[in-house]
Formats: sequence, C-alpha cells, structure tokens
Amino acid sequence: MVLLLSHAHPLLARLGARVRTLRKDRGWSRRDLARRTGISERFLADVETGAANPSLLRLWTLAQAFELELTELLAGDAAAPGRRHVALLGLRGAGKSTIGPLLAERLGRPFVELDACIEAVSGMRLGEIFQLHGEAYYRSTERQALLRQLAGAPSVIAASGGIVTDPQSFALLRRAARTVWLRATPEDHWQRVLQQGDLRPMADNEQAFGDLRRILGEREPFYREADVVVDTSAQGVAAVVDAVQLALAEA
Repeated sequence: MVLLLSHAHPLLARLGARVRTLRKDRGWSRRDLARRTGISERFLADVETGAANPSLLRLWTLAQAFELELTELLAGDAAAPGRRHVALLGLRGAGKSTIGPLLAERLGRPFVELDACIEAVSGMRLGEIFQLHGEAYYRSTERQALLRQLAGAPSVIAASGGIVTDPQSFALLRRAARTVWLRATPEDHWQRVLQQGDLRPMADNEQAFGDLRRILGEREPFYREADVVVDTSAQGVAAVVDAVQLALAEA
C-alpha cells in the first residue's frame, strides 16, 4: 500500500527535491526514469513533489538507477548549500596537483585529488579500472566519488581531465563548486608530464603529442565554461595561485 500525504513531510520533500535534481542533472525526463526503474510516471511525480512515501524497495530501485548507494540518495542534495567547493579543471600537466594544495592552504580547506577518491571507491588503481572494466565503469565510479566529496566539507578538488566530457558529472560539479580552468599550451602540458617522470604518454605512440593537441582542442570548449580561467603558461606557481585566489574573490 502506498501512502500519499496531503502535506509533504520535510524528509519526503527533501527526497523529492533530490530525485528531481538527480533526474534533471542526467538530462532524463520522468518517462526516462520510469523506464529505468519500472516505477510509474505518476508515482514518480508524487515522489518528486514529496506527496508519496515510497517503500524501501522503491528507494533502492531509484538509487540503482542513479548509480548511488541508498544512503547517498537519502543524504539530501549535495549542492543545496550553494557552490561550497572549488574545482580545478584541465588536462594532466595543467598544474592541478601543484596549484591545488597551495590554493587549499590559502582558503583553509582540504585538497582532494578526485582520481584518488575514485581509486578508494573502486579499490583499484586507475590503470586497472580502465584495463578491467573500461571507461564507462570509470565514469560511473567517478560520479559516485564526486557525489561523496561534494556532500562533505568545502574543499579544493583536482578534477580528472576528462570529467568535462561527462555531462552528468560536469553538471554536478558546476552546481556544487566554483570551477577554475588552469589553461596551458599543449607544449607546456607535454613538458610538465615528462618532467614528472611520467613516460606513459610516449609509450608505443609516436603520435602522442598530436593526440594531446587533439584532446585539448576537443575539450577546450567545455573548459571555457569554467567560472574562472587562469593561464598557467605565462607565470610562475605563486603568481598563478594569486591569480586564482583573486579571480575567485571577484567572482
């Protein structure tokens, strides 16, 4: 038996807002969600308005559709308090791991590498994730890790380079964080990665630099959607941190 309430209970109202936000973030219509869950559109409408008191099984089904743990679905909207986090965007070699900790120290908040969160959630190294399960699994795990991080205390997040190509995760990030693109030339990306001792970009790929330029070109329109854009090629680390901090304050 389904209990319909004439006045939404605060808990059910929060749940409804959560479901509605998650659905819209993914670009789904209510019919899309109904098809994914087997729950009628009418009942989903009641859930989203806080008028329905769904069973535990239906809550679990909704959580599965959104690729969340049940506790994450019930936790409320991670972005409700506003954009409390700062997220650094850019390809590998943009300077996220260098600028991030210094910026976080200035802002008095922790610095988090989203890739490390993904490894913690999956229990595997990034290379293993791609080798064993592929990109689709990686993106799903990335979304879970991102939701958990956004639900926590304000932080500075170094996002994965390709997060901007996943509409769901990028929408979540932009709703809950002020985004900063650390822009660099392809040559600087290349040299910084090599200076870090990471030769993977060159392995078995004579066209690696051309691939880097292509990927940067494909992602640049998404990176340009960031709230703040700071050029890291023309200035040193301290100057970049100053520029980011000032731009965030002005924004």
